[in-house]
Amino acid sequence: MNTLRRLGPIFLIVVFINASVAPIAAREPVRGRRGMVASTNEVASRVGVDIMKRGGNAVDAAIAVAFALAVTHPAAGNLGGGGFMMIRLKDGHSTAIDYREMAPAAAHRDVYLDKNGNLIEGEGGSLIGYRAVGVPGTVRGMDLALKKYGSGKFTWNQLVEPARRLAATGFTVTHSLARSLKSNDEYLSKYAETKRIYLRNGNFYREGEIFRQPELAATFARLQRFGPNEFYEGETARLIVADMKRNNGLMTLEDLRDYVAKERTPLRGNYRGHEIISMPPPSSGGAVLIQMLNILEGYDLSKLEASSSDRYHLMTEAMRRAFADRAEYMGDTDFVKVPIAGLIDKAYATKLRATINTERASTSAEVRAGRPAGYESEDTTHFTVVDADGNAVANTYTLNNSYGSAAMAKGTGILLNDEMDDFAAKPGTPNLYGLIQGERNAVAPKKRPLSAMTPTIVLRKDGSLWFTVGSPGGPTIINTVLCIITNVIDYEMNIQQAIDAPRIHHQWLPDELVGEPFGLSGDTVRALTSRGHTVAEKRRYLGDAEGIMIEEKTGIRLGATDPRRSDGPAVGY
Repeated sequence: MNTLRRLGPIFLIVVFINASVAPIAAREPVRGRRGMVASTNEVASRVGVDIMKRGGNAVDAAIAVAFALAVTHPAAGNLGGGGFMMIRLKDGHSTAIDYREMAPAAAHRDVYLDKNGNLIEGEGGSLIGYRAVGVPGTVRGMDLALKKYGSGKFTWNQLVEPARRLAATGFTVTHSLARSLKSNDEYLSKYAETKRIYLRNGNFYREGEIFRQPELAATFARLQRFGPNEFYEGETARLIVADMKRNNGLMTLEDLRDYVAKERTPLRGNYRGHEIISMPPPSSGGAVLIQMLNILEGYDLSKLEASSSDRYHLMTEAMRRAFADRAEYMGDTDFVKVPIAGLIDKAYATKLRATINTERASTSAEVRAGRPAGYESEDTTHFTVVDADGNAVANTYTLNNSYGSAAMAKGTGILLNDEMDDFAAKPGTPNLYGLIQGERNAVAPKKRPLSAMTPTIVLRKDGSLWFTVGSPGGPTIINTVLCIITNVIDYEMNIQQAIDAPRIHHQWLPDELVGEPFGLSGDTVRALTSRGHTVAEKRRYLGDAEGIMIEEKTGIRLGATDPRRSDGPAVGY
């Protein structure tokens, strides 16, 4: 997940016409007849397109893109983090690869509390430095995806090579990367190795310079020579663990060796006849998204103006109820029981909808977790790929905070995550994103922290692939995806328009509705306030969505990146 507090100014402002009609997109979606990659970085997207041009499928391309982003988008692209990959094959089979980080064996429920039971602040806590690091899953996740769903035309070595080459020979620093590194100088200066590589000890990278990362290139070369297990059992693992020991970290060589990526069954919902396929726990994204769509399905949003207070009121009330349930029920289903079937059941949504006053806001003080039936046994980046055969990948992965824990494993070029903050370090106490999380998400050895990542695939009513989308943004991820899906289905926007349009966010607590700069008009704010909503004074840009849509009549792939943060357009062929 990404933190929004350190991302700096946005490079493009989108202008909107009257709210009753679709927004003017900053640009038309990129068109490609055969394949498309939409990521936050154009260089990485071109890597994926090259793989497809040479006969690879969407999974091959996604793996190459993931590794390339570890070089070109260091705030979130990673080897030292984890995430989720949604795959839908051309034959309709869908699956989810869970390569979320795991807690080290030395972690326990009170590991981030001091002797008085208070949360430890700063280094030693769950947010900064070596003790905040969960066991990384990205390398094992890419390995599992390749072995099970790759085309067979590319080897591991070949898919790692573009990233190794980018790290070794360098790439051109963009304006947004130069700005991001400089604006995060205080955070990236906390550890000498991080400061040396990303800040050149205060000689900041400027737009147009070449950024080379020889230590990271050497790590990729070891991965090529010895395979994915090298990260978990070889020289790279030994370098990571040695730095952990020097800095009082929790992770051991045994933790790395024991890490397992898992294949899981996606969650499926249906919104106005369109199947929604999204991520199951330990991500909360799919369940919360489907629950909100179920609630909203009872209203004819298409008859409400797209940016009206009427629409935003209903969406806020759906968000409020779903996030209250998230706080109470969600966790790693390998450790706790989560009533997923009940949460995404349409009958449950009907009960929740009955508690919504269409004219007046609820308060979060009065909204508590509902009673679903039965139990079953900010920095993040998203990219999506569709190949010539119609195979699709939606991948969201993360270091958690922008630039993770700020700690770099000495000698590896690998920036490490601070994913332990996604646990409830002290259940009932807000985390970095202000989220209240319950006992089900308490820290435990080898447990995976709850996530909001929501890589999602949407089908047409005939069951064919329509579009796929996802975003970074901490808890705002789920609501970003919700806004985009309803923009497409209810307001008939194309994928670029749907991504460009203004977004809102509510997460139950704190009890405030967040809008974007220039997104909520003064009249709309006054209308929402008169209904009883508390609209946050501070506006912020929400997410960095990337999506691909299949044009119905032509089959052409329409690629869209987010003007809020993406470093270039989608790339197709």
